[in-house]
Amino acid sequence: MQGRIVEVADDRRHLSVYRGFMLVHSTGDDRQEIGRVALDDMAALIASAHGISYTNNLLVALAERGVPFVLCAANHKPVGMLWPLDGHHLQAHRFDGQIACTLPTKKRLWASLVKAKLLQQAALLEATGVAAAPLKKLAKNVRSGDPENFEAQGARKYWGLLFGTLFRRDQEADGLNALLNYGYTVLRAATARAVVAAGLHPSIGLHHSHDNNAMRLVDDLMEPFRPVVDWTVWQLQHNQPCHINPETKRALIKSLYLDLATPTGNTPVLVAIQKLATSFAQVLTNERTVLDLPHPCVPAAHVQDMRD
Repeated sequence: MQGRIVEVADDRRHLSVYRGFMLVHSTGDDRQEIGRVALDDMAALIASAHGISYTNNLLVALAERGVPFVLCAANHKPVGMLWPLDGHHLQAHRFDGQIACTLPTKKRLWASLVKAKLLQQAALLEATGVAAAPLKKLAKNVRSGDPENFEAQGARKYWGLLFGTLFRRDQEADGLNALLNYGYTVLRAATARAVVAAGLHPSIGLHHSHDNNAMRLVDDLMEPFRPVVDWTVWQLQHNQPCHINPETKRALIKSLYLDLATPTGNTPVLVAIQKLATSFAQVLTNERTVLDLPHPCVPAAHVQDMRD
């Protein structure tokens, strides 16, 4: 299931639930219904406005359906997320698999994710007309656990090749960095939903290990899909200087509905994320040995198509 990623960006909104729909009302004296969205058709709800209000019944209904409710602070950075306690009928079994996962298996899976990310970055660079040999060389030599930290080495080469040598990744900065922040926030919400839906615990990760990070597994599994966001941001800035606005937000959200090539054919990014989370759970429970990852490629649609 793909579902819709819904963002509420206006302070003057009140959210509630009625007969399976999320209702959006204005909060002025002329309180009126602005719109409604079927709860079963939602993949994530992103609250990027700071003055909105909502009912507890809405939060319960979202949690019952496994729909993440994402709270954003300045620069569109996610600072909180509500997800359900019950996500899958095999949840306890898969939690046990995560806890029992051996260090060699963790290292092997992390190497697979790093290699996939580097190859996706290389495919993006080639699509922009830039030689991707440095990234391909790193991907070819990734070893179990990525002890040489090729993932970080690749990032240092990648940003300069993609956005120029003057670009610096800064989560507090505006412009391209703000666009990337917003895109990653949407991607993180979608990955969190996939993780919970697969019966996995988001805090038990492979590589990300910060004590204050409750979404370590989410941050691990979203790595191969970050270039999808990067590709969209590159296209946006390639056409004209741009910043966060309703139009660029829509383009970033819609990028997750574009197709990626996979071993079983083209599939939307959201579905590819779900397949990866499910395959990760199956590896942990000895139902398969390798992760379900997309082929190195970029989404086919252009920015103009996404703005329509």
